[in-house]
Amino acid sequence: MGRPGADECGTDAALELIDGKWKVSLLWVLGTGPVRFGELRRALPGITEKVLASHLRELEADGLVHRAAYDEVPPRVEYSLTPLGRSLNQALEPLGAWGREHLLGTPVGAA
Repeated sequence: MGRPGADECGTDAALELIDGKWKVSLLWVLGTGPVRFGELRRALPGITEKVLASHLRELEADGLVHRAAYDEVPPRVEYSLTPLGRSLNQALEPLGAWGREHLLGTPVGAA
């Protein structure tokens, strides 16, 4: 089940969706538009194919990512953010700005 108290704390509930080393990075990459599996692997050096597939399935099950399979030869599958995933990315933007300013030392507005 979920984290204790996640049903009472919105922050815990949201963090439960992005729990995992690569999920926030995946959301960020998918924020640029539809991306194929191989492109995601290249965009995230260090992620294994197994972890990428697992995280994509979890994000899809949580309604954050859409998987579109095209009936072509060779087969093509693209991943993109759902409206819920886009809204989560927007909610994460201030956290990213905070991290850039306070942890990376990048002045606000100099991304």
